[in-house]
Amino acid sequence: MKITLRQLEVFAAVARLENVSRAAAQLNMSQSAASTALLELERHFACPLFDRVGKSLRLNGSGRGLLPQAEDMLARAHEIEGFLAGGRLAPVAVGATLTIGNYLATLVVVDYLQKNPGSRVDLAVCNTQQVVDRLRRFELDVGLIEGEASDSDLIFEPWIDDELVVFCAPSHALAKAGEAAPAVLAEQKWIVREPGSGTRALFDRAIRSVGVDADVCLQLEHTEAIKRAVESGLGVGCLSRLSLREALRRGSLVEIKTPALALRRRFQFVRQRRRHLSTATRMFIDECRRLTGDAADTSQLTLPFIP
Repeated sequence: MKITLRQLEVFAAVARLENVSRAAAQLNMSQSAASTALLELERHFACPLFDRVGKSLRLNGSGRGLLPQAEDMLARAHEIEGFLAGGRLAPVAVGATLTIGNYLATLVVVDYLQKNPGSRVDLAVCNTQQVVDRLRRFELDVGLIEGEASDSDLIFEPWIDDELVVFCAPSHALAKAGEAAPAVLAEQKWIVREPGSGTRALFDRAIRSVGVDADVCLQLEHTEAIKRAVESGLGVGCLSRLSLREALRRGSLVEIKTPALALRRRFQFVRQRRRHLSTATRMFIDECRRLTGDAADTSQLTLPFIP
């Protein structure tokens, strides 16, 4: 064979990072060794794979065609290594959006690793758009997302339903009312997630559908920060019921019923269509489904205490 796995590994790393130095550091090799491996691959077939732009290397048409095939072969090589090492599973790179990452994915990771000693899971928690972007770049094996997305290169599979809840501090005027019509919602100061998150996208669509232009006074990337800001009386928020269940139980936050708003959604699994579905990835997805079981939505889940 005229191609080595090391050459493909270097090529894939450079494709992701667009820089030989960073790729070499990630692969624990010298920059000169990484450069040599890449140049040998290109020269052997007289086929440049990158456009050189300053110090950056960006995939050209040939490189974009090779990347999914290289990623597929590397994933299969990891599985072979695991088999030869006594059945150890290949590492799983998981991207989870914030609500799922903080309240479900970590529980899945614990169970998965306890059942498969010696395995490894790399869990990245970010918003829906960032997870989708990383899947497009072949950086993840699977994404667990709460927002809507579409891409012909990705496979979307339903997981479990969820619901957003509008909430306030117990001292807020709406706490006693318990319910708010669109006209009342339009008068509120809102504390919400950042653009790009699935929670924000659903909130924006739901609030606009009833003719309300929400007065967003603060947008934050973390659910806990939003909960603290709302508890302080700064305004009202809108987050997943899953992330609010303990605060609502304690009474530190109060749900505001909003029958006019359509705030239900579905958590999804997302995979790169051209990336090999490894045994480890399939087992991780199966563990996700086992955790949620027969629950119709996240409100029915019985989970360990989450503050």
